[in-house]
Amino acid sequence: MRRTGTTRRGALTATGALALGAVLTGCGGDDEDAGGKKHARATAKAEKALREKAVRDGALLLARYDLVAEAHPATAAGLEPLRAAVAEHGKALAPPRAKDEPEKGAPKGDDAPPAPAGPVSADPKAAVGELAAAERRRADGYGEALLTAGPELARLLASVAAAAAAHAYLLTELAEETAV
Repeated sequence: MRRTGTTRRGALTATGALALGAVLTGCGGDDEDAGGKKHARATAKAEKALREKAVRDGALLLARYDLVAEAHPATAAGLEPLRAAVAEHGKALAPPRAKDEPEKGAPKGDDAPPAPAGPVSADPKAAVGELAAAERRRADGYGEALLTAGPELARLLASVAAAAAAHAYLLTELAEETAV
C-alpha cells in the first residue's frame, strides 16, 4: 500500500500555521484608537506596580537571607549563592527607568527595603527551612502574577518563579544537612 502525501509532521505543521494565523488575525490594530491607548497605559501601569511589588518582596527576602546568615554563620556559605541570585532577580524585575528620570542615588524613604517580619529561629535547621518556605511562597506568587502580566514580563516572572522553586528545594536540602 502506498503512503499518502499527508504525514503526521505535515498535519501538525499545517495545524500550527492555521492556529498562528488565527491568533495574528485576532491581534488586529485597534491600538491606535483612544481605547487602545487607554488599555496600553493601564497595562503599563499594572506592569510597573507588579514589578515594584516583586522588587519589594525580593528586598524583604534578601534581608531575611542576611538575618539567617548573621544568626547562623555555619549556613552563610550555603546561602550566599542563593542570596546573590535573589539580588540579581531584583535587578531584572526592577521597572525600567523613564528617559527623563534621574539616576537613582541613595534610597529614599519609599525605596528602603522593608524590615523582615519576626526574629530568626534559634535553630539553624528551622531558620533555613523558613527561608525555603519563603522561596516557595515567592515562586507561587510569581506563578499567580503570570496571569496578569504582559508577555515579556510573564517570561521573566516564569524564570524567576522557577529559580525560586529551585532555591526552595536547595534550601530544604541545606536544612536537612544543617546540624542542630
